[in-house]
Amino acid sequence: MTPRRHPRSASADDLLTTLGRLTAQAREGAEFHRARVELAEALQREMLPASLPALPGLRIAARYQPARRGLDIGGDWYDGFRLPQGALAFSIGDVQGHDVEAAAFMGQVRIALRAVATAVDDPGEVLSRVNDLLLSVNRGLFATCSFFLFDPDSWELQSARAGHVPAVWATVDGDHGIAEDQGALPLGMLPGAGYPVTRHRLTRAGAWVLVTDGILEGPGFPLEAGLAAVSRVVREGAGADPEDLAAEVMKVADSTGHLDDAAVLVLRHDAAAPGPVPLPEGRPGEGRAGHTG
Repeated sequence: MTPRRHPRSASADDLLTTLGRLTAQAREGAEFHRARVELAEALQREMLPASLPALPGLRIAARYQPARRGLDIGGDWYDGFRLPQGALAFSIGDVQGHDVEAAAFMGQVRIALRAVATAVDDPGEVLSRVNDLLLSVNRGLFATCSFFLFDPDSWELQSARAGHVPAVWATVDGDHGIAEDQGALPLGMLPGAGYPVTRHRLTRAGAWVLVTDGILEGPGFPLEAGLAAVSRVVREGAGADPEDLAAEVMKVADSTGHLDDAAVLVLRHDAAAPGPVPLPEGRPGEGRAGHTG
């Protein structure tokens, strides 16, 4: 006997219809999610510099790795460019939040730094003016940032820091350290903020390494441990090719199990020419004549 098929009830038909609709919505939602991820990644790629400047005796390398949580990308950046007076400028930073909005704000910060630096030759003043500019557009976001100027005549590196993690340096003869320069609040938080400047004359060959906190921190991995790990890598690779050193520093991020964006910028330098070069006099509390690195 052929089994009889019982007709589906109205409630069963409604359930199947609902399941079908939800499946279609989920498919559309997944496609929309992928599209937003691709847009954020494209924004990030386009806003990072296509090339970095260099000079005889100074070579630059960089790495960027997006976050590992879907749309959580777009907040970190690095940059390097040549100024009209011949100096080189470098910045690295991290924007509050992620996703397309953070990527767009990051682009604004990076462009503002470039624009202001062409008119101002003091890194602290650059950060101060960019801070006020960002507050004037009232986006409600903030960014940490380190900004460096390299003078090819004096072989001097000037730095200012806006709430960002410190740089790490080492020389080929074994000296090393974490540049605990005096800093100030992140950009976009307080009108009229000032940013102290620290000066370092590069009298010995070595490397300066700038990172974002995605390199240093991860689940159960504190910032201090990350700084110590990067410091070891930089000490061992101070004389290495900057591309190789950048790749080794990025491996620290992999070891922390980080979930955030991660960026690294390496400045690999030879020693300055022998002979004293007078450093400019700073304003009170502006900084100090820095150690070598």
